[in-house]
Amino acid sequence: MTDKKETPKEGRVTTEKIWDATRKTFNTATFRAGQYKRIVQKKIDLTSIHKKIGTVHSDLGQLLDERREAEVADLLGGEEVQELFQRLDSLKQAAAALEEEIEAIKGEGSPAEEEAEEEEEEPVKEPTPKPKAAKPKTARPKKPE
Repeated sequence: MTDKKETPKEGRVTTEKIWDATRKTFNTATFRAGQYKRIVQKKIDLTSIHKKIGTVHSDLGQLLDERREAEVADLLGGEEVQELFQRLDSLKQAAAALEEEIEAIKGEGSPAEEEAEEEEEEPVKEPTPKPKAAKPKTARPKKPE
């Protein structure tokens, strides 16, 4: 039985590695939480816009029905109808913009991930441990069959 004694320097290096890993994990977790919060807020806004689109569809349908009952020759030619179409188009554009923002947020990388990529590009040289002396191998006799 051999006792392995760590030098204070090796213990410090190990502690620093553990601390760095903990810090990176914490930073990644907080970044992801913030990212999730922004995505949720955008989705809430998107749901609100979709409700407004439904309301405009309802208003447009009601207006067209009233114009049809009044036997208006050009159902879609009225100023009110065109205003509703413009409002509907602007809401759809806003919804599309929010969906793009959500995808952009999902595509963002955390600072810890970017840091890890930089470290992969420039490897840090760590002190190499001293090689251990190899044990001599003993030949084992073959078992008779």
